[in-house]
Amino acid sequence: MMIQSAKGPSGSASPDDIRRSATRVLTIEADALAHMAAHLPADFAPAVECMMACTGRVIVAGIGKSGHIGRKIAATLASTGTPSHFVHVAEASHGDLGMLGSHDVCVLISNSGETAEMHDMIYHTQRFSIPLIGISSNASSTLMRAADYRLTLPDRPEACPIGMAPTTSTTLALALGDALAVALMERRGISAADFGVFHPGGKLGAQLRRVSDLMHGGDEIPAVDENTAMSDVLLAMTSHGLGLAVVMRGEHIAGVITDGDLRRNMAGLMERRAIDVANTDPLTVPPDCLASEALAVLNARKVNVLLVADENRKPLGVLHIHDLLRAGVM
Repeated sequence: MMIQSAKGPSGSASPDDIRRSATRVLTIEADALAHMAAHLPADFAPAVECMMACTGRVIVAGIGKSGHIGRKIAATLASTGTPSHFVHVAEASHGDLGMLGSHDVCVLISNSGETAEMHDMIYHTQRFSIPLIGISSNASSTLMRAADYRLTLPDRPEACPIGMAPTTSTTLALALGDALAVALMERRGISAADFGVFHPGGKLGAQLRRVSDLMHGGDEIPAVDENTAMSDVLLAMTSHGLGLAVVMRGEHIAGVITDGDLRRNMAGLMERRAIDVANTDPLTVPPDCLASEALAVLNARKVNVLLVADENRKPLGVLHIHDLLRAGVM
């Protein structure tokens, strides 16, 4: 039997009706989020400290829509420095309870707090004194009575027209999970470099790589002495193909010559020395600079190449914008 909306057969709603429906859903859920932000569960901070003190893993569990939300929360926790994985509460009763150890913390999600399948997991946490964090809309439910830390979701209407499909409640649970993950991330002092350890793939991973991973170093650096004749400087620049020459005074950088410097000094160029043409205050970045930061510098200065140097102005490498392109940063 096909179920039709009150507006009649499928396809009869106007574009304005559809937009109003979307606006209504988003407004209901946004209002619920604003309410939760203003009335954060009293146990939120203690729950974060409990997870922070965990010497095992944070086990997130649920079933149905709560299970889907739980998977995402576990993934977010794991990717932001809190070891975590998801356990389906129905599978837990058939052997997966073994994934929940005495050094772990359990985060159990159930909107009603009365889901029958979760009872074995609740008993398991009590039997082995495993801290239990409950997330539910029902403060007086079995789950919340058993929980050591109660993260009660605000009683706000679901966004669906019949008020039954998990919409607002799942959005609230998901957002609360994000809040837990970010609070833990800040509590641990996770840096961009730490974050990069968990995200080595794709564009995000590329942006979190270090300049030292992408630069041309060693013999690939087109280095010339400050007194080198410009004819030899041009040969060095051409043979390395990086668009610059690093002008050296002993072991230290005296300046840099780029294609732009050549164009600005065309008059009598071949009668000059390298130091006469060089920019003696070149732009440099340290080797631990993030690739994304280096790209921002290149874009801001409208240049294509950066010199990588240490704090003593010794050259370590050259980074070309093409290196960032090949690495997938752009």
